[in-house]
Amino acid sequence: MKSKIENIAEYILYLWQMEDYLRAFPQQAMSNTELMELLDMMHAEGIVHGGHLQLAQNALSELEDLHDDLVDTEAPYRAVILHLQPSLVLFKAKTDRPTMSDVEACLTLLYQVMMLRLQQKEISPETDTIVKDATQLLRFLSKTYYDNRMEAN
Repeated sequence: MKSKIENIAEYILYLWQMEDYLRAFPQQAMSNTELMELLDMMHAEGIVHGGHLQLAQNALSELEDLHDDLVDTEAPYRAVILHLQPSLVLFKAKTDRPTMSDVEACLTLLYQVMMLRLQQKEISPETDTIVKDATQLLRFLSKTYYDNRMEAN
């Protein structure tokens, strides 16, 4: 499994991907201990047909808390989020959850684009630019999360 400390954004995206995979191919879990554990958690948490594992929700909450701290304390980070804000507002308005956080919107955007690319669908240049900005934001968050964890140890 992806390391949460190493790259928390990738960890969340990985969990979301595994959730979708297990929803589509639950029988594949039988040959893999890690997948079986995730499928068991999905059953226990009642998210077999939709939703996200508590592991993913907790990691997202940690990332959102860090985001809130950085917006208040880091001018360069605040500049990136302010630049990205109009695009995120438009993106959120097109989803079934227009009130999701900016961090969740960035992750959702990246996940949806990843799914489109797997289907070999066209990504507009505008979307590609937003994806690059969202990736930059998540990369900064993940690195800061990692650095904070390493300092704590």
